[in-house]
Amino acid sequence: MPDTKSTWPGLGINKSHKLLKAHGVAGSGTTACLLVWAMVLLCEHIEWQTRAREEVIRVFGNSEPSFEGLNQLKTVTMILQEVLRLYPPLPMINRCSTKMVKLGNLTIPAGVHLLLMVGLVHRDSHIWGDDANEFNPLRFSDGVSKIQSSFVPFSSGPRICIAQNFAMVEAKMALATILRSFSFELSPSYLHAPFSVVTLQPQYGAPIILQSLEAFMSGS
Repeated sequence: MPDTKSTWPGLGINKSHKLLKAHGVAGSGTTACLLVWAMVLLCEHIEWQTRAREEVIRVFGNSEPSFEGLNQLKTVTMILQEVLRLYPPLPMINRCSTKMVKLGNLTIPAGVHLLLMVGLVHRDSHIWGDDANEFNPLRFSDGVSKIQSSFVPFSSGPRICIAQNFAMVEAKMALATILRSFSFELSPSYLHAPFSVVTLQPQYGAPIILQSLEAFMSGS
């Protein structure tokens, strides 16, 4: 019989199982959105696709990408963070105040539902500069510590998404695997239309043309 007390103290086996299942589903859903937009943007910015591929090959060589090497992928990490800024998987986050809060001259009573527009915060030129709507991974060259309060693709604080690290590891591994095997470009049929259905997705899909890296390098 499984130990119903040791998985997570106070939860029991059933609740522990549900939390683990939610962790996997949440991580997979956000990762799928992140990867789609990452590939779209890397198709539009070939120079960054090239830089990311060169980094992946430098770190892993002819070996398959490994968990141990993911932390060395600085360029790939910057790209994914910038993708999350421009196209956060959850463009809106709902919260409810548990007690009265004062924000300057504004008083928010307890029990008020608040909707944080992540997409607007991430494109605020007062925070991110005049190029807030442009794809520029270099803005994350020093990580997110200086802008942590304004970078909230997975929310923040005690209610931060429990699957954020899982999603990032998955995304790095998947993107590294794709980059070392393929070059890719957008199909002429692609129509840019971000659309929110729980998560932020391309409304008409993201048709992408992949070419074997070996064939691409040989020019065939």
